[in-house]
This record gives sequence, C-alpha cells and structure tokens, in this order.
Amino acid sequence: MRLLGRQDDVRRLDQLVGDARKGDGGALVVRGEPGIGKSALLGHVREATGFRVIEASGAEFETELPFASLHQLCVPLLGHLGELSDSHGDALEVAFGLKTGTPDFFRIGLATLELLACAAKRSPVLCLIDDAHWLDDASAKALTFLARRLASEPVAMIFATRATTGLAELPDLTLEGLRDTDAKALLAAESGDPVDDQVRDRILAEARGNPLALLELPRAGGFAMPDTSSVPNRIERSFQARLAELPDDARLLLTLASADPTGDPRLLWPAAQRLGIEVTAASSSAETSELIEFSTRVRFCHPLARSAVYRAAEPGLRRRVHLALAEVTDPGADPDRRVWHRAQGTAGPDDDIAAELENSASRARARGGVAAAAAFLERAAALSLDPAKRTERTLAAAQAKLDAGAIDAAAELLTTAEAGALDERTHATVDLLRGRLSFIRHAHGDGAASMLSAARRLAPLDAERSRDHFLDALEMGLLVGRAAGVMDTVVTQARSAPPAPEPPDFLDALILLTTDGYEPAVPLLRTVLLDAGKWTRRPALATTIAADLWDAEAHTKISEWLVAAGRDGGSPHVLRLGLAQVACGAVQAGDFGKAMSAIAEEEAIADALGVPALLYPQAHLVGMRGRRQDLLDLTERASALASTMDLGMMYANVHWATAVVGNGLADYRAALTAAEQATASGDLFLSGIALPELAEAAVRCGEPGTAAQALAALTDRTTPAGTHWALGVTAYTRALVTGDEADYREAIDRLTASPARVSLARAHLLFGEWLRRAGRRRDAREHLRTAHEQLSGMGMEAFAQRAAEELRATGEVARARSTGTLDQLTMQEVHIARLVATGATSKEVAARLFLSPRTVDAHLRNIFRKLGITSRRQLRDLPGLG
Repeated sequence: MRLLGRQDDVRRLDQLVGDARKGDGGALVVRGEPGIGKSALLGHVREATGFRVIEASGAEFETELPFASLHQLCVPLLGHLGELSDSHGDALEVAFGLKTGTPDFFRIGLATLELLACAAKRSPVLCLIDDAHWLDDASAKALTFLARRLASEPVAMIFATRATTGLAELPDLTLEGLRDTDAKALLAAESGDPVDDQVRDRILAEARGNPLALLELPRAGGFAMPDTSSVPNRIERSFQARLAELPDDARLLLTLASADPTGDPRLLWPAAQRLGIEVTAASSSAETSELIEFSTRVRFCHPLARSAVYRAAEPGLRRRVHLALAEVTDPGADPDRRVWHRAQGTAGPDDDIAAELENSASRARARGGVAAAAAFLERAAALSLDPAKRTERTLAAAQAKLDAGAIDAAAELLTTAEAGALDERTHATVDLLRGRLSFIRHAHGDGAASMLSAARRLAPLDAERSRDHFLDALEMGLLVGRAAGVMDTVVTQARSAPPAPEPPDFLDALILLTTDGYEPAVPLLRTVLLDAGKWTRRPALATTIAADLWDAEAHTKISEWLVAAGRDGGSPHVLRLGLAQVACGAVQAGDFGKAMSAIAEEEAIADALGVPALLYPQAHLVGMRGRRQDLLDLTERASALASTMDLGMMYANVHWATAVVGNGLADYRAALTAAEQATASGDLFLSGIALPELAEAAVRCGEPGTAAQALAALTDRTTPAGTHWALGVTAYTRALVTGDEADYREAIDRLTASPARVSLARAHLLFGEWLRRAGRRRDAREHLRTAHEQLSGMGMEAFAQRAAEELRATGEVARARSTGTLDQLTMQEVHIARLVATGATSKEVAARLFLSPRTVDAHLRNIFRKLGITSRRQLRDLPGLG
C-alpha cells in the first residue's frame, strides 16, 4: 500500500536496476517534498535480488565535514582497497582521514569509481543515497562525478533529495502528490479506526496527496482546528507529539541520537551512559514509539523525525548531548567531528575552541573540504573573544565560502567583517575579496574597482602586494573572459603605483604598452616573458602577451608548462587553462587532431568539476574548420551561457570565428561585420589576429579605407613583434591592400619559416587568387594546388573549397579529398584514439579522462567500428593519430 499510485515511478526504478544488472549502469535523482514517498521507493529497490546494496545519507549536522557521506557509502567496500592501485588506495585513505596527505579530488573520484568496479566484479552494486540535500560539498561533487561515469559498469546509483536543484545534469524523477483515488485508498487502508467523512475530506485536502501526511495527520487528532502551517511542519509536530509521550530517559536518548548523524551505536551507547541514561529501558521505550530503530546502525523512521526530535529539545539539552558526543569521540581518529560537537556544546565565546576549529579548518582545506573549512572558520569567528581574531577568521571564512562557490554566504560574511573597525591592511583584504566576488558575479566594473581600491590602500604599506593587486584585477579579468576595458582602467591607476623593487615586471610593461604603444613596449614584454619566475605567477596574462606578440614558440613553452604544472600539482584550473592554450596553438599550427584532443580533455575536466567547458579554444577550431553548422552551434552555446554570465571576450572569440568562417566561405559581408565587432574591444591578442580578417573582408567588399586602417593597426603591432609569423601575416595583408606581388612572396617565405601552417596555406591561397585575376593561370595553379593540398590536409574545409573553386576557374580540377580519419570521430573519441595510438592502456586513458577502463573500452569499440579496424596497433598507422 505504501507504493500505491507509484506504478510509473517503480517501473522507471526497476528499469534502472535491470539495466545495471546487465552491465549498463546509471543514476537517478528522486526529488520531492518531505513525506512524498522517496524513502518508500528506496525501500522498494533495496529488495532488488542479486545486488550488493550499500547506503549513505546526508546529515544536517555533517554538511561541513568533507567526504563524510562518501566515507559512509564506501565503508562496506573498504575490504577491496587492496585491489586498487597504490595511488588510488592512498587517495581514498587521505580523503577518509585514514592517512595524512593532500587530497586530489579527481584521483579520489577515480579511486571510488575503481572501488565500485572492483566490488561489482562479484555482483552488481546498488548505491542508495538518502537525504542528498544534506550531502557535504566534497561528497556531493564526488558522487556526482561517479554517477555520470557508470554507463559501462554494473552499478546503479539512486539519490533521494528534497531539493529541486543540485546534482545537476543527472537524470531525475520528480514525485508528485497521489491522485485522490489513491490517496483515499491509502488513508482507508492505513487508518486503524473509522474516520468521519468530513474529517477524512479535510485530511485529504490538507495532505495534498502527500503519503506521509496521510499516515501522520490522523495521529494528530481528527477534530483539531484547521492549521495554516505547511504539511511538513504539521508532520514534524506529529512526530514531536509521539516524542512527548515517552519517558524522560527515552526522550533524552532520542535527542542524543538526533545529534549524531553517523548513526554509530559505538558512539551512542557510551554517550548515553555519560548522560546517566538507563539504556535498556530507554531504548525499548524509544523503539515502541516507532520513531527510531536500533540495530547495527541507528536509523530514524524518517528524516523529518530526526529533525523534529532535535528541534524539540531545549538549547541547553542540545548542548549537553553534543558535549557528551564530543567526550566519546576519539580525538586522534576524528578530531574534527569532536571539536564540532564541542563547538555546538558551548553557550558563549571560547577562544580555545575557536583555535581548535581553526585547526580543523586547515585540515579540512588540506583534505579538499573548502566548504568544511568555511563552516569551521565561521563558527570559530562566532566563538572568538578577540575582535581582531574574530575579523581575521570572518575574512578567512569569506574567502573559503568564495572558493567553495557559496557566493551569497561570502558576501554576507564580508558585510559582517566590514561592520568592525578595520586597519588599512584588513580593509585592503576586504576590498580584494569584494573585487573577486564581483568578478565572479559578473558585475560590470565593480570587480576591478574594488581590487584597485585594495591596491591603492596597500601602496604606502606594502609596495609589492600593491603592485600584485593591480595585476590581480587584470588577471581576474582575463580568467573570467572580461579583460576588455579592465586593462585600461588598471593601467591608468597603476601609473601611480609604487615602483617595482626589481624592474621590469608585467605592470611596467603593460603601462608602457598602453601609454606608448607596441614599439617601445615589446622589448620590455619580451624580457618579462623570458623570466619564468614572473610568468609562472601570471600564466593567463603570460599566454595572452605571448600570443599578442605573435610569438608561437613562447606561447607553446608557457602552454606546455601550464599543462605539466596542472598535472603535477593536481590543479584542475591550471590544467584547463594549459589545455585551452595548447588547443589554440595547435589550431594555428594546423594540427587539428591535437587541438581536438586538448579540447576533449579540458571538457572532461570541466565535466568532472560540474562547470561549463571553455568555449574560446573551440571557437578557434570552429573558425578554421569552416563549418557553418558548427559555428551556429557555438554561437548558440555562447548565447545560452550569456544568460547566466557575462562572456565579454568569449563573444569577441565568437565574432573572430564568424569572421574567419565568413572569409572561408566567401561570405565577405558577414565576415566584415564580425571582424569589426571582434576588433572593437581592443583586447590583447584577439584584436590583433582579427585585423587580417577585417582587411581581407574589407578588400572583398570594396571598402579600401577600412582595409587600409586595419593594415595600419596590424603593422603597428607586428613590426615591433618581428616574428616570422607576425611579419608574414602582415605581408599578405599588405599585398591584399596594395596588390604588390613582392609582398605575397615575402609572406610565403616568412611563413614557411614559422610554425603557423594555417597562415602559410592561406598565403598560398591569396597569392594564387591574385595571380589568377592577373591572368597568370599557370603560376596561379601552382599556389592554388599547394593551398588546396595544405588546407584540405589540415581540415580547413571552407578555405579548401575556396581553393578548389579557384583551381577550377584556372581549368584544373582539384583532387577530391578523402574523408579524413578525424571527421568520423567525436572530440572525445579523437583524444582516446590518439592516446591509445601512442601506446596508452585503457587504464591510463581512463585516468586522463576521468572515466572507468570499461567505458574507455566501450569507446574504443565505437572507434574501431567507425574506422573499420580491429586492433589498437592499427591506430598507430592512421594519419593524424599516431
């Protein structure tokens, strides 16, 4: 009867479980209000035959402890730790506090996936996670990571949550109230005594199809006055009514159990004895109320029952039970939970406990629990007697909240800190955090203004930090894709900054660039780029400047360092930046396979983090490949992101890609419009590479004035840069404007000596087109044939088609290009194929892409089928993969 009216929901769950039994794992999030039937559905699937069932539940009082729920889920499987690789075994032991060390979130996720896969070799595994709205942040991320990677494993994962958000992008099932006929049937079946018709109708109306309400409201009395409170509150009061009928010791025992979210009897019974509870009689009375069950784990009949019991207790009683739990918690094995109970057990400020909480925050941050660190610090601030310490801990909590993505909570803490008396250094810290907060919120102008305020405050106190904060504002602008306008603001104010202790530095170079232009600034910029100690501190700025100087070698060096540093240091953000820059460099070098591989890995990391993938490397690839549909898809994705964030430079990238595609397809009017938009903001690098597109489109549209202006702006940038790439592109742009054959030949000579294969192929195309229009068909064929071979070989489809049409106009038919190896594969498949072609095992590929080896093998089967091959060895001989 408890599943009455849930036939469709049961079928969906049974389908999930049945698929997992066959090896096609998956996950489902069951959402609904309290009492709607989530736990009943979990109870149904718990009976699935042939499965090993493991369970965990979020706990209201453990949301701050990192990996608490994940640990709970994995405890029954820890016997398989010996089957894991050493690095994965170590990762889980660090996460669960069994070993000291710095946690690697991705390694923990992969280790848990491997742990489940090992357990599933014996029998399929069913993971049930109740009260998922109370999962701690680290566990929620890890479990979401797992749930999205079960497709090839005999594992089913089911979450039950009250929240309408969270666990994003996982399949979900939202439970609605029962239909009237089902609600009446359930009420009639479960009511022990006859219910008056009018009372029954009122119960049905108030319950609104909520099954738990239908079961609990009659207990609250059929003839009570109408209640205007919500149904969950009435249900809680029903539980509290049962609690009130119990003896004192039983109520105290239930309150103690409600304060311990672990449900561990080894803590409950010693704590009960410390409180003087006669446990045999008290536990018997408590179980008679049907509110709780004492077994190998202490379990309340419903999450609302736990919260009802806890809320019913007086504050003094809550403090008593928390202190009792603190006394029986092992300070060596679980110091953080012990101090958390102590903190809940104190009535007023306590500097000793505050200091312990600060230590717990450090341990939590070291274990990857940023949200936990924030919670510990926030409580430490509340318990601090010393005003200076209180402010310091409040700001540290705000920083941790910001790192954890709790933007509103961070803002509230900053407001609290600002209410106190602040010295200039502390005020600068507040300004800096305000600035970062504004950048993350995409508040126009506010971010830079606050960070610059921090820089100005520190100028007379700490010159080095002051200069750093000027650069912080610009670096943050680049990282969130909104440097346009920020650089001018930063540089204008930075002119009054204290001098650099060891000039030159980035700030000096950027001031000179903005005030005096490229010619005097380029030598200084190159000096800074040669100093690894400087650019490793500002990687986003360094890659942008290297690209702005058309210095492919420096850009490659910095990009490769970023990837290595991200892998070695376990920093996903550094690794994503490095991969994005590798992809952009590979596009200009004409190695689209390498670009696709880097993009796929960046997407895998973004997916694991639960954030959108970076779009600008994809814009560079889309522009050069020249597929209009890909461009439309990119534009649509950018527009979708723009509804939640200010894309700034991302739109400039999309405009640049649109201009390149337009020029490739000979849609010059569209290219001209897009190129004008791409160059309007004056961004570093992007405006520079958009200028040749603007000049070409303007020439084709008969706007020589616009073309000449674009050439002049390009020349101002590239002549001081002096690289073969810069001077080669400028030469063919100048040839477009002036029609000078010598400029075309110079462009080809210079670009042949550069790694910019894309620009070289386009130079041949432009020269061939010019020669054909000059009536020199034989000379034109040579360059158009070279252009077509290079463009089609790289996969620049639009420009290759343009070269083919020009060849046809000379009387020669271009050789048809066979379908490329990469065209048949997705970006992820390209990445897997390239890795396997270099000899990587499925396990190694899985670690790189945060997948299970079984999933990698499934992808390989698709790759073999698409390419018509049967073995890994054959991949090594395919063009573009080896």
